[in-house]
Amino acid sequence: MTASVGIIMLVHTALNRAEQVARHWAVAGCPVVIHADRNVSAKTYGDFRKALSDVENVRFVQRHRCEWGTWGIVAATQEASERMLEDFPDVRHVYLASGSCLPLRPVSELIDYLADRPRTDFIESATTADVPWTVGGLDAERFTLRFPFSWKRHRLLFDGYVRLQRRLRMRRRIPNGIVPHMGSQWWCLTRQTLSAILNDPDREAYDRYFKRVWIPDESYFQSLARLYATNIESRSLTLSKFDFQGKPHIFYDDHLQLLRRSDCFVARKIWPHADKLYRVLLSEPNGEQRRTEPNPGKIDRVFSKAVQRRTRGRTGLYMQSRYPREGWENGLTADKYSVFQGFAELFEDFEHWLQRATGTRVHGHLFAPERVEYAERQAHMAGALSDSAAARDYRPRDFLTNLLWNTRGERQCFQFGPRDNQALIWDMAKDPNAQISVISGSWALPLFRSNRDFPDIRAEAAELQRIESRFLDALHSPHAKARIRVWTLSEFVESPMEPLQLVIDEIGAKTPRRLAEAPVMSDLKGFGHFLQNLKNQGMHPYLTGDFPIDPTGGRMPPKPGKKPYLVRK
Repeated sequence: MTASVGIIMLVHTALNRAEQVARHWAVAGCPVVIHADRNVSAKTYGDFRKALSDVENVRFVQRHRCEWGTWGIVAATQEASERMLEDFPDVRHVYLASGSCLPLRPVSELIDYLADRPRTDFIESATTADVPWTVGGLDAERFTLRFPFSWKRHRLLFDGYVRLQRRLRMRRRIPNGIVPHMGSQWWCLTRQTLSAILNDPDREAYDRYFKRVWIPDESYFQSLARLYATNIESRSLTLSKFDFQGKPHIFYDDHLQLLRRSDCFVARKIWPHADKLYRVLLSEPNGEQRRTEPNPGKIDRVFSKAVQRRTRGRTGLYMQSRYPREGWENGLTADKYSVFQGFAELFEDFEHWLQRATGTRVHGHLFAPERVEYAERQAHMAGALSDSAAARDYRPRDFLTNLLWNTRGERQCFQFGPRDNQALIWDMAKDPNAQISVISGSWALPLFRSNRDFPDIRAEAAELQRIESRFLDALHSPHAKARIRVWTLSEFVESPMEPLQLVIDEIGAKTPRRLAEAPVMSDLKGFGHFLQNLKNQGMHPYLTGDFPIDPTGGRMPPKPGKKPYLVRK
């Protein structure tokens, strides 16, 4: 059997499970090169090698000490990659996995998927300047400072040396031609790209530089791939989810259906005692292939709810870590109001539709930079409030307070977005009278419809995403008291009527009823390609959620028809 996909496995624990998975890959025709952490005892490692001695296409390489955040992980990957390319000349793609990774779909599907994309490198790769990628860590400084001490074993030395370098304004010189990129460690590279990285004449200089970068396994291949790859898909084929602290989620037996819904080829981290997952997923027959694009966005809602439950708790249930310290004032505003972010960008004539559906007064962008967009674009509002942006911006908080006082008894709704004045994001988030509904990432739709140069679009997209990210941070803060609903754009487009009905019901119309009329959704044909182009250019639009590649690209089957109550142009 000709091997087209090779698997590199980095293992350090639960070697009995790693043996099962390695055997599964090998039996399916994928050669496997294994690196075991040097911290694994000699006896355990010997038993592990002996257990796989009957599998012909499994290799082992020299062991390195692989401590988190240090160079050893990259060195181990380099060692295994060189062995893979040397021993298996027929391999066209090399897939990096860990010992806790588990295939979710038949291996034959992965082989066919990569065979259809012989020149495509799948590696998450984004610049730190464009994306707030890290969680509670160092961004650009990880590339300009030195990190000779272990963050886990020598925390005081690590922090002290960082402070010293900052005080002395020490900066490292980045090797010529390198633009630092970051992304998931778990990639799948073509033979050509991986060989070019390993055989680069300047590899010694690159290795010397990255040995003192913090967490180099998330930046070494991600940066060097940009020098040689001809077609990068800035995404990983491995499902890996992280919590709000940046720690990976662990999957257990009761996550089986959730994992299957993602349509990803591989998932990590799998709990080593998840007997059901290993039994079912490693014994599934090939059967009929699904030929679906990996789409981890389909399960994002579950993780969002989990994060919300963990970080915000439940109303009225106080924990020591979430005890309120602010908000003792008697309230910012006099009446309830609704804020909509992203709806006017996704739906055509949304303001008039919302007014008909709820009977409320619906404004445009009250905090737009040019003028105050009152309902029907009138020049003045109750209380002699003008539409002057300068007057409004002199005291934005007082403007909102006056507007709601002067119109109390009538529900006010208005649009908001990352292009608007952001001075009130914390006030609105902490206001119990506010109902805030957000479709994150909708700022990308006007850019998608614009006829501008792509570098300009990329720069503006990064800026708008940074602004919206700060707004979402405020909404997710433990100090937020508003009624908040947040969907990613991909979540909302998948099933828009349910959240629309939910928002309308929460407004509390006098005659509540099921929606009989849906707003007209903008044409999204080609939008998936637009987002992928942003990713491929190094700007990761993560707030939109995961949109599948469009059917026109030949990489996804057509989706089933939409439900009849959704109106599209």
